[in-house]
Amino acid sequence: MKKVITSCSVVIVLLASCSPATEKKGDKVVSTEIKKDTVPPSGPVNDNISKPDISGDLSALVPIDVLNSKSTDGYEKYGIEFSGNCYSCDLASLSVTKDKMVWTNICDENDTFKIDKFSFSTEGSKTVLKTAERTYTVTQIDKAPVYELVVEGEKLELHNKRVSRYFTTKKALPLFKEHDCGDFEG
Repeated sequence: MKKVITSCSVVIVLLASCSPATEKKGDKVVSTEIKKDTVPPSGPVNDNISKPDISGDLSALVPIDVLNSKSTDGYEKYGIEFSGNCYSCDLASLSVTKDKMVWTNICDENDTFKIDKFSFSTEGSKTVLKTAERTYTVTQIDKAPVYELVVEGEKLELHNKRVSRYFTTKKALPLFKEHDCGDFEG
């Protein structure tokens, strides 16, 4: 008698714990299908799928560097890399729009390298750009705004355009403590 009661109790508990989850999943699928079938089109159907836009902040990124790693204020922690911006002029700025990536020498806007064939995806503060040779991941790491660039794949070799690890927007650069070459006339 104890075995029968125990067995029945186990079966009832299993059925009770499994049944609601199965019904909920089934209800969601059915309700989704009903919504799909009952929503009338509001206008002409367009088969063209529009490509999502890249954040406007990525259209004008300028290279910066960590100047004070102990600071918690992004505007004091980061600033221009003096050597690459003021002395050797070998850093590259980056502009990303939905149809092209352009690397430009920080001191010579006519010295550019363009990439036209790439795909991209955006998830939160991270944008991933993929070409046949490389994957570029641009992540906003500070609200200042500061972006970190990670390049994976084949080495990116640009003549007279050194790629920085950190970037900010051209618009936000004056807000950083170190934002220009000062009196240096190199």
